[in-house]
Formats: sequence, C-alpha cells, structure tokens
Amino acid sequence: MIAVMIKVFTLPDLGEGLTESEIVSWKVAVGDQVELNQVIAEVETAKAVVELPSPYHGVISKLHEEPGTVVEVGNPIVSFDVEGEEEAVPQNSGDGTAEAPAGRIPTLVGYGAEPEKGGRPARRARLNQPAAQVVTPAAVAPMTAHAPAVAQAPVAQQPQRSEPVAERPRSTPPVRKLARDLGVDLSTLSGTGVDGLITRDDVRAASSTAQGVNFGFVAGEQNMPFDLEKPRESRAPIKGVRKYTAAAMVASAFTAPHVTEMLTVDVTPSMELLTKLKASRAFRGLKLTPLTLVAKAVCIAIARNPSLNSRWEEQSQEIVTMHYVNLGIAAATPRGLTVPNIKDAQKLSLTELAQALSELTDTARAGKTTPEDLSRGTISITNIGVFGIDAGTPILNPGEAAILAMGAVRKLPWEYQDEVALRQVMTLSLSFDHRLVDGEQGSKFLADVGTILADPGMLITMI
Repeated sequence: MIAVMIKVFTLPDLGEGLTESEIVSWKVAVGDQVELNQVIAEVETAKAVVELPSPYHGVISKLHEEPGTVVEVGNPIVSFDVEGEEEAVPQNSGDGTAEAPAGRIPTLVGYGAEPEKGGRPARRARLNQPAAQVVTPAAVAPMTAHAPAVAQAPVAQQPQRSEPVAERPRSTPPVRKLARDLGVDLSTLSGTGVDGLITRDDVRAASSTAQGVNFGFVAGEQNMPFDLEKPRESRAPIKGVRKYTAAAMVASAFTAPHVTEMLTVDVTPSMELLTKLKASRAFRGLKLTPLTLVAKAVCIAIARNPSLNSRWEEQSQEIVTMHYVNLGIAAATPRGLTVPNIKDAQKLSLTELAQALSELTDTARAGKTTPEDLSRGTISITNIGVFGIDAGTPILNPGEAAILAMGAVRKLPWEYQDEVALRQVMTLSLSFDHRLVDGEQGSKFLADVGTILADPGMLITMI
C-alpha cells in the first residue's frame, strides 16, 4: 500500500571526530520537491564547508534549524514527506551492526544516500570503496563534500536536430573542471591562449568579474577607508574554521618544541627555468609559479631526509615515518586559514604537480575544500612571499614534523662568480619538531631544497 511517511534526517557524523556543525545555508524551503542526492544544505564543520545531499526523494515538510545555528551530530535538521511502501526494519546481526534488508545495497561513502522505493536510481558505485552504514528511517546518510552523486533518470531517445550544433569551446580538462567549480560558462568566453584556447586565467577573470571576487593578496573584504558612521568596535563569534585553527595552532605551539632555521638562496636559475617551462608545449595552459618548483624540491628532499616526514604518537609512544608525501599548502581564504594537502605528491610529475596545486588553490578560494583534502597531511608549505614577506617562523600544522615558509623573490645585489650582480633571491624558513628532527637533519633538508632551487641541474646528483 502506498502511503506518505515522514522521514527525519539528522545531522550526519562528518568524520574526523567532529561532534557539531553550523548550518551555513539551506538550498531548499518547506514545500520544495527534492530528488535523491540533491544538495539541500551547506554546513560548516571545524575544517570545511560541506554540502549535504538529500537522503530521500520527496517533499520538504520542516526545516528544524535556522542558518547560523550550531547543531550537534544526531539532532534533527530537516523532515521529508516521502511516498512509498513501509520497509522492514533492519535486523541486528548480533555484533552491533545492522544487516541490510534483502535487495538493498549498503551505501558507499561519498556517493550520497542509496535510493528508497519510489526514488530514482543513484549513480553506480566505484570499485574498491569502503561501505558505510545502511540507510534506514533512523539512520543517517553519509555526507558528500561538494561532489554529491547525481541521480540518473532513464535516458530517453533524443530527437533528431535540424539546427546545427554549436562547436564546443576549446579548452583542456583541468580548465573545464575549474569552470564548473567557479560556475563559469565556457561558451561565453573567448580564449586568449594559442589558437583561441581558453586558459585558466580566462576562467578566473570571468569568475572574478561575475562574482566580484577579490583574488588579490588579501583574502576577505576589500581594503576600504574607515567608515565614520560605523560603530567604533564590532564583534563576531569565534566559530567554524577560525575556532578550529586557533585551537590547533595553540596545541601545536605548546606541544611540539619548535625550531626555526632560515636559508637565503639565489634562485635566479629556478626563475629562468620557469620562464623556459612556461614557453614549452608540455606546460601550455598550466599555471607555473615558484611554489611549483618549491613543492617538487620538498618532495625530493624528503626522500633524502625522511625524519621531516614523520609524526609523534603519544599514546603508542612511537615515531611513525611516512613513506609517502601528502603535501599541505597553507591557503588564506575568506573563512580563515586552511591547509589542504595533495595526496601522494611524491608520485606526481612536475606537470601533474602544477595542475594539482592550481586546482587546490582554486577549490580553497571557492570555499569548496573537503574534509578529506584537509586530513592526513604529512608536511606543509606556506607561501608568505605572495604577501611581500621575506621570512617568518611558521607554526607546525598539528601532527606534522615540519613546515617550510617560502619568502618573496626579490632582486638584490648578490655575490655571483666573484662579482656583485643583481640576482633574484628568496629566503626559506623551516620550522620543525625537535622531538622528531635533529638540527643536523633539519639543516640537511633545508640545504637540499636550497640546492635544488639555486641549481636545478643538481637534481641529477640527488635522484
């Protein structure tokens, strides 16, 4: 018998031990018809803003919380009116886990909720993905972070077109992905690349013009003169990313004994190399910056100095050395400082690393960094040079043994071939956990990075 049932969706456990989230915005209203896996809300955890997909195909009957409200995991946030036959309650297997009713497939993390009767089929699951809990009337659908699965309807036969089909704009797959992330219609753009190719800069310029986004040095509000009509002070609650970052930095500063070393390097050869690479076919359409070369140098230096890629485990009293590099890149965003990381960066070629860095920064600026991107980092880089800063004493990202700050590249008088010449110079500042890294190891790592940047040809002696 077909009946209308009320289904209550509670705030899901978003992982990483987080117990609460703030409702940033609702994408639906009471009375709206929603599809399975349709984004219904944005919530902000202590690490990132995450999109929540609908676990049901039905009508929104109640929104339990207003935007700006902090909700604990497990509390109701939205109710649905759902048509369908009432289903059997899953039986307990005896070990505390629920068994799926016959004919139902466990949900996969990152793919939204499984379809209920009367709903549309969800996207086919990828292979080798871990299974999550089965969705039941009392269960919680897993979250998807800005990449919810899209429900697919049966494909209808397409009528023949009598009008000519518009030619697809010329662009590369990374540029098309960037356009999707920033909401830019490529068909409206004229490419400035070779033969009219649409580049990343074209997409960013269109996004900045359409949304009024400031991609300058300072994230957040534009620098404006003081408004004399404003109150003398303003207050804002400490919450979200800012609250998490503050707690993490305090814990790091008072847990790990920080040591900072600095090295000033003539990077003129690296800057000349960047100019050559930008003109090459292999790097056409990619954004190459000094950060790209520094990131590659860090991955190579880590292989020679593995203690910089380790962590201290207090509970087990063990030092864990990672033989992979999840490279964190500190990013200043309107919501605060985040450190997303590139997984297995040591496996990437220079072109792949350049692409990954560009996508990482674009995603962070758009506020779409996922919790997964923010977790399991092993070593980090902070590019303070983009703010015109030469050197600093960076604080370790919690759980990591080292962080490298790269300063601004400046033209300075420098000793070169026994003469004084105007050279391009950068200062590198390395902070490390002295429990894990001895002064000798930290110095050798910093020297290796400096050697690569001062003379890229020396790489042949290191690998």
